[in-house]
Amino acid sequence: MPVTAIRRTSIAYTVDVVGTHILTAATNTASPGMIEIRTLVVGNTTISVPTGGSTVVACTIVPPSGNTSAITIRGVAGDTGIRIHNTDPTTIAIDSSVTSFVINVATADVTGIRLYWC
Repeated sequence: MPVTAIRRTSIAYTVDVVGTHILTAATNTASPGMIEIRTLVVGNTTISVPTGGSTVVACTIVPPSGNTSAITIRGVAGDTGIRIHNTDPTTIAIDSSVTSFVINVATADVTGIRLYWC
């Protein structure tokens, strides 16, 4: 059953530049409200966007705190993709036409990666 999801990004600068920016995405009243905990093995793993009466507009990827393996997000397996931080959260906004994407893990399995679907 879909839920309402409100997604915000907050950026606070200090020292030489001081300021706070809060960036609010449109409220999603048809979010799946899901959190997946996955183990990704070395190589490409196709991640399917949840369906079933809900509409996904974003995914926040949270690697485990001790991860040392390079993680790359790709549109499809052959893409060069973009490397994300080993441990910091990464949020991607997803168009409604997207049904899947690929996460590539370079050198060691990543156990406990979290996918927050909004």
